[in-house]
Amino acid sequence: MSKLLYTDKPIFGLDISHTGIKVMAIDPKKWVVQGYGSIDLEPIRVKEALEVSDKTYITDNIKLLLETKTIGTILSNRVAITVPTARTFSRTFKLPSNAEKNLHDAVMLEVEQYIPIPSDNLYIDYQIIERSKKEIIVLMSAIAKVVIDNVVKSVEAAGLQPVLIEPGICSVARVLTATERGDLPSIIVDIGPASTDIAILDKGSIRVTGGIAVGGNTLTLDIAKKMNVALENAHQLKVLNGLSAGPRQQKLTAALDPSLKRILSEVKRVIRYYNERISDDRKLEQLLIVGSGSNLPGIGEYFTNQLVMAARVASPWQKLDFARIQEPPKQFRPRYITVAGAASIPPRKIWK
Repeated sequence: MSKLLYTDKPIFGLDISHTGIKVMAIDPKKWVVQGYGSIDLEPIRVKEALEVSDKTYITDNIKLLLETKTIGTILSNRVAITVPTARTFSRTFKLPSNAEKNLHDAVMLEVEQYIPIPSDNLYIDYQIIERSKKEIIVLMSAIAKVVIDNVVKSVEAAGLQPVLIEPGICSVARVLTATERGDLPSIIVDIGPASTDIAILDKGSIRVTGGIAVGGNTLTLDIAKKMNVALENAHQLKVLNGLSAGPRQQKLTAALDPSLKRILSEVKRVIRYYNERISDDRKLEQLLIVGSGSNLPGIGEYFTNQLVMAARVASPWQKLDFARIQEPPKQFRPRYITVAGAASIPPRKIWK
């Protein structure tokens, strides 16, 4: 494409996860939300749609979401898409400066050593995110071709034009960089319904990722089983009491502790990798908790105490201006952070 012919057309964000689809349109210059919405999906059907060829399931739900479940307006058909981070493979690694001449070969060597899928079955992207006289730091991401091919076909069948696809955690990082001192070396803990994604954000780029199949729904089930209550009651106990002080604190903490420790163990593993391979003695400054599972009272204090590090639930909503449209209820706002990141990228940056 010639730069002379390039037009800075608007885009909107489309977040496809294992449990739902979200859309959001933002004016990236003013951070004004023009429209948004979400629809829940069946995880098993999503898995089939991504891995096999059940293209109509995602297509039909995108159409339904845009036609009947969107607040405000989505005026563009050009879309920046996020896919589940757990479906992707990301690594950051250092190379001598002279290796830049054969960068593709060096990246392929990393792929063959660390990704358990043949390279012929992957889409692979990479970029130099930092350089000095002696070395370069390369960020590499890869994902199975079948996943991307099925997503693209599903989105195009809904009448949309994909212009960017990225792991969900990269979209989260974009929002946090703009709203939560993301310029500091930070740990992101994104607790979704079924899984938790973990990443290190440093100098505006994701440096390390990890994840575990423990999410907000896991915590609800833990409470239901341990305290012998219905799932609906367990959810209420989770979001109203959580880990906060009160008459039920001891029982709730006992119920939640095993799963929280599994998340904590993965956080420590990611931190260890960053410190040993990448950090250059840059100290991690903060831990930011996002996602639908971040609505657990006391979770910030939990990570602060366990890691002896400042930790808090991120709140980027002061940056987003909903202007004349109805804001999502407070308890549902965390589910939109990923799609907000996809929607907030300036179109011209995609072209670059």
